[in-house]
Amino acid sequence: MKQWIISLLLIITPLTVVQASGNKGLQQYLTKEEFCARQQAFITKQAALTEAEAEAFFPLYFELQERKRQLNEEVWSAFKSGRKENVSEARYEEILEGIYDNRLAIDRLEKSYFEKFKKILSFKKIYLVQRAEMRFHREVLKNFGEKSKTADPARRKSQKNK
Repeated sequence: MKQWIISLLLIITPLTVVQASGNKGLQQYLTKEEFCARQQAFITKQAALTEAEAEAFFPLYFELQERKRQLNEEVWSAFKSGRKENVSEARYEEILEGIYDNRLAIDRLEKSYFEKFKKILSFKKIYLVQRAEMRFHREVLKNFGEKSKTADPARRKSQKNK
């Protein structure tokens, strides 16, 4: 379950990532393109990718991320439908079956892209890319948490009441 939640955060993060700002707790959101550019620069540096490797790798990498995002949107949509009142046991079963099927689909998708990645990068560099990706997302979440701690206290209070 923890791995699934982390996977969802990694996919959803580009849409909600916050950039540190010195403007009295004002938050500046990154566009998807800005997020991807920062992610690419971070991974390229951390995994020591050459320009040629990065040029061949990142189109596939971002294609994979987009396909995973689409599958995760389906999961979230199904999961939200379980919040309604009077949901039958049969419907909960359908929701859960769909969630598990999507998790398996994501795993198969990642495996298929691994086959593509190993035609471009060494196994060591694929490992370094994955490690860099985890570090990047950890930093994003850390910065997001720090930013929300320093945000305007009145704003935080209103968010808690929602």
